Parts: sequence; structure tokens; C-alpha cells
Amino acid sequence: MKRTGLYPGTFDPVTLGHLDIIRRSVRLVDHLVIGVAINRDKGPMFDLEERVQMLEQETAEIARASGVVIEVKPFENLLMSFAEQCEASVIIRGLRAVSDFEYEFQMVGMNRALNDEIEMVFLMADANHQAIASRLVKEIARLGGDVSSFVPAQVGEQLIAKVGAQR
Repeated sequence: MKRTGLYPGTFDPVTLGHLDIIRRSVRLVDHLVIGVAINRDKGPMFDLEERVQMLEQETAEIARASGVVIEVKPFENLLMSFAEQCEASVIIRGLRAVSDFEYEFQMVGMNRALNDEIEMVFLMADANHQAIASRLVKEIARLGGDVSSFVPAQVGEQLIAKVGAQR
């Protein structure tokens, strides 16, 4: 039986922390769907197509090396509805801090009420990536800081270009 996992997020932009969770997720599943939330409320810096393209580019080697099929798909509906559409048996979430746990703990209860057949799996962020948050990476870039420790090189270039275009 094929085990499909769903790793949802906004990925604005994709960080080294996200990629760490993806690398570890492919050890748990045969097929990984990375769900890119449209999430207009967050007002993303990168448009949906850019975020999907960045993820496809950054995960291609992970897919090749692991032998796991990785698909990147946008979504705007309920997470559990999207998980059902993807035929996911597990939703993977990364945790960096206690505040992440508190939010995710609440979401687990709601999601289980919607569909208790889909398991939630939480992976603790690697210690090297616990402080990385897309929101903070964007702020560092806006203020002229070096983001190379937080995002892949190509994503960093796109981020710097995007910040420069917004000035």
C-alpha cells in the first residue's frame, strides 16, 4: 500500500528549515505532496507560481536521491479536504518552538473532528534550523542582511531581487 504524506505551508519563501523537514519526511512516505497554501490573508511576498516553482526546483534532487515522488500543489480549501483529495494518510508538520506546538495542538483537535482517518505527524526542526521563519528571513532581506544561512542560494537570489524591486 502506497503511503502518501502531505506537507502543507505557505513557503514564502522556502527555507532551509522547510527543506530539512522535506528531507526527513521522504523517509516516512512513498509519495509526498507539498501543499502550497494560497493564503491571501498573509499577503505573501512571492506569488503562488513563484513559490511552487521554487519548491519544485529545490526538491527535485531530494526526490531523485530518495526515490520518493514529490509533487508540489497549490491549495486554497480546508487542509483536511485537500489531504483527502491527495489521498494522504498522514499530514506532516514541522515544529520549531513551544508556540508552534500550542497552535498545532489546537489544529489537531479540529482536524481530527473533520477526518480522524488522517494522522498528524510532527517533526521537530533540526537545532540548526529552529530559529528560521520565512517572516523573519523576509525582514532580514528587507533590511539588507545576509540570508544565505537561512535559504538555498537560488531562493536567496530571488529574495534579494524581489526586495530590490519593491524599493
